[in-house]
Amino acid sequence: MIDVLLLAFALMLIFEGIVPFAFPVVWRSTMQKMAELDDFKIRLIGLGCLLAGLVLALLVL
Repeated sequence: MIDVLLLAFALMLIFEGIVPFAFPVVWRSTMQKMAELDDFKIRLIGLGCLLAGLVLALLVL
């Protein structure tokens, strides 16, 4: 079980690192725009990601 969690974490790090490695200028610009958003919009984005991940996990299981 722990090996599956570690693999999932490793894959998350790989996917999170692809965009800044391949497109650093675009990534920086996007992060600057994200920093300017108000808290409510950031929370909506976080909720959307959370729900998408939950649905994907339920579909896989």
